[in-house]
Amino acid sequence: MVLNRCVFCILFLATSLYSIPIFGQGQVSGRIVGQDGAPLEFINISIKEISLGCLSDSSGNFTLEEIPFGEYYLLASSIGLVSEKKKIVLNPLNPIVEVDFQLQESLNSLNEVVVTGTMKELSKLESPVPVEVYSAKFFQANPSPSIFESLQNVNGVRPQLNCNVCNTGDIHINGLEGPYSMVLIDGMPIVSGLSTVYGLTGIPQFLIERVEIVKGPASTLYGSEAVGGLINIITKKPGNRPLLSVDIFSTDWGEVNSDFGFGYKLGDGVQGLLGVNYFNYQNPIDNNGDGFTDLTLQNRLSLFNKFHFKRKDKKLSSFAARYVYEDRWGGEMNWDKSYRGGNELYGESIYTSRWELLGVYQLPVKEIVKIQYSGNGHNQNSVYGETFFMAKQYIGFAQLTWNKVLGSQDLLFGAAYRYTYYDDNTAATALSIQENDPAISHLPGIFVQDEVEFNPNNKLLLGVRWDYNSLHGNIFSPRINYKWNSPQNNSVVRVSLGNGFRVANIFTEDHAALTGARDVVFTEELKPETSWNANVNWVHNFISTCDFYLSSDATAFYTFFDNSIIPDYESDPNKIIYSNLDGTAVSQGISLNLDFVWAKGLKILGGATLMDVSVHNSERSYRQILTERFSGVWSIAYTFKKINLTIDYTGNLYGPMRLPLLGELDNRDAFSKTYSLQNIQLSKGFGEKWEVYGGIKNILNFTPPANSIARAFDPFDKDVQFDSNGQVLASPSNPNALTFDPTYVYAPNQGIRAFFGFRFII
Repeated sequence: MVLNRCVFCILFLATSLYSIPIFGQGQVSGRIVGQDGAPLEFINISIKEISLGCLSDSSGNFTLEEIPFGEYYLLASSIGLVSEKKKIVLNPLNPIVEVDFQLQESLNSLNEVVVTGTMKELSKLESPVPVEVYSAKFFQANPSPSIFESLQNVNGVRPQLNCNVCNTGDIHINGLEGPYSMVLIDGMPIVSGLSTVYGLTGIPQFLIERVEIVKGPASTLYGSEAVGGLINIITKKPGNRPLLSVDIFSTDWGEVNSDFGFGYKLGDGVQGLLGVNYFNYQNPIDNNGDGFTDLTLQNRLSLFNKFHFKRKDKKLSSFAARYVYEDRWGGEMNWDKSYRGGNELYGESIYTSRWELLGVYQLPVKEIVKIQYSGNGHNQNSVYGETFFMAKQYIGFAQLTWNKVLGSQDLLFGAAYRYTYYDDNTAATALSIQENDPAISHLPGIFVQDEVEFNPNNKLLLGVRWDYNSLHGNIFSPRINYKWNSPQNNSVVRVSLGNGFRVANIFTEDHAALTGARDVVFTEELKPETSWNANVNWVHNFISTCDFYLSSDATAFYTFFDNSIIPDYESDPNKIIYSNLDGTAVSQGISLNLDFVWAKGLKILGGATLMDVSVHNSERSYRQILTERFSGVWSIAYTFKKINLTIDYTGNLYGPMRLPLLGELDNRDAFSKTYSLQNIQLSKGFGEKWEVYGGIKNILNFTPPANSIARAFDPFDKDVQFDSNGQVLASPSNPNALTFDPTYVYAPNQGIRAFFGFRFII
């Protein structure tokens, strides 16, 4: 009997111990330091198997609680550092585990952390969506007063000027027009509508942590406008900031750009980051002798403030606000504001006032559930010659996402809503001459994404999104991505297929529609554009040692457009005709990036893209205007470590583009010439606080032809003769039948110039 009781007790105890891991919970804590032993703040700590995570504090410490007993992998990751995994085991005999990490700086770009492709933080190697990452240091190799200009050294991305007079522009990705590219700030759709033309300036460079670029449609996650690709500008976390930073530079043209950053705390629970950017240029220059300013005069102020709230549960909570005011004008050299809106002297004058709010809040639940929100208001008061354009736009956006891991499946569920209010003084929002009808649209949507990991080397991403546009009805966007990586993690192949859509608003997106030089004609009610994109991406790390790294990144892409909206400049030189294309449009090509890093001081980044962007209808096939067949970029840097001196040589090369002519008699070239913009910079550090830099921009002194502005001497067409149908007549004083037109533009008119600046950090 006693023996039976002992056996029963042993069996009961064993059964109890076996059942405890199912219901018991443990804790893991530790500290994270860098390779120099200094604590690292805001490092991501996560256990993917149970969707649990937190951030390290200012001392590098972290704690994860209420972890079910079991075996897991604890991951520590952050941008610019080598991610590290450590196995942990929690059980009744070992309920509390301590794990420390010492993270190393990464030469290998495959270790970088990205968020844009899947809306979740993961290493670039693990992402099934190809994402290009560019750090703030990359942009410092060729300092510019705005992110718009800084992107000129990214392969396949080209800042396109759309007007010779006011120098506004948009960003082309793989040859596609600016409205096809979505620009995000911290994952929020801030830059859209009116701001696709005027909202890309004034983002303080100091605040940029990195820029992530996805080429190809991303509408499944990000909705309308993410047709050709997206650019996600990720700002610094308040904890990763110096107390004070100053970056000021000036050019011999008289441009002055100032960036100031301030880090501060409000008690123990709030960390803040304030950024101030001021750009001023008030020196009219006309080197090409056409009577117009070569560079638009600008006076711009941008304020940005970001808060990070420390919570007891260590969940994410942040809020940011930005305000931009800009006064810019370009035109005839003797123009001043007394001529604004008149027909004596021609000038384009734009006053822009813009505010933005954005934030994220992670709900206090075990699951990873986030609320993201943003809002912005844009008020524009502009004059193009004697044509007034007044516009207001308000956009509100909210999104709820839930990340759930079930075994080998990493699920993301989301629901989003976007409200857009738009009003202007054009026919776009007018019921009649005396009645106004602001355009209001609602865009609710839901999406789901399933990331299936078959094994460490094979991953499949499936996604689908449904939106309901209050003006255009149901919109459906699916996508599929497959990723394979070699067992050694030195080679990655990605195959992607996706659908995109875009609802166009011509007057907010196309500057040419506003200049007054041409009449705007709509032949039909415009339908949303749709596209299908396929691409194959191959990344290979050829050599990787502790002091040397060489990698290639090659992509073949094909995008097919239906219902494409392409402005017709050629049917009538006095009009821009908009309609849905009766045919198809195609963007296809290949690109290659090479990344070479030698720890002893040499770094080379180079890239080239070959592409064809063409339009096909029942009558003919032709190249799209202002798209190049080939382009190349490079950035070469060498650091003399003993004297802390760095030489940066950057540049780009663009092939011929088809240009908008004003008729058969127009004697200007139909195609641009191959051109290159090259820059050189020397930067010298003094200790850890001071750095001075200087160099020369556009060292080849390339500028477009002096006759790029048609009939610059007669901007109001006072001496142009028209027939009864409004067509221009050739005459002795106008033998080429031209009218004033500033849209023949493909490169900046600003030639060679020297610059000098300094940076100061505490």
